[in-house]
Amino acid sequence: MNVRSYRDLKVWQSAMQLTERVYRMTDGFPARETYGLTSQVRRAAVSVPSNIAEGHARDSTKEYLRFLSVAQGSLAELETQVELSKRLGFATEMDTMDVLNNSAEIGRMLAGLQKSLTEKLAPGSSPLVPSP
Repeated sequence: MNVRSYRDLKVWQSAMQLTERVYRMTDGFPARETYGLTSQVRRAAVSVPSNIAEGHARDSTKEYLRFLSVAQGSLAELETQVELSKRLGFATEMDTMDVLNNSAEIGRMLAGLQKSLTEKLAPGSSPLVPSP
């Protein structure tokens, strides 16, 4: 597959689906949490595809890797907040497991992309260049 845009990336597409799922889940949170946990969970979710997109648009692979690292951090933040939401009784077990499973899969995809980009940066990593 030829990646011309961040929109072509499966990890970005999956992160967008996760974000939609999180928004639907948080619609049921108590009104008193609108500016608290609801906002926090949504911002963490939105941060994931946003950082993937911004990193892809940067001028260097090193910058891209930095933004992918931020996306990984946002995933961990999201997972923590979703777990707290369940503990507080705001999210169902099924919603929680769905979000956490999707988040874990996105984390694996991000790790794979990071590994691929890191190998691209490593000297002599190209199969066309013989090792010394």
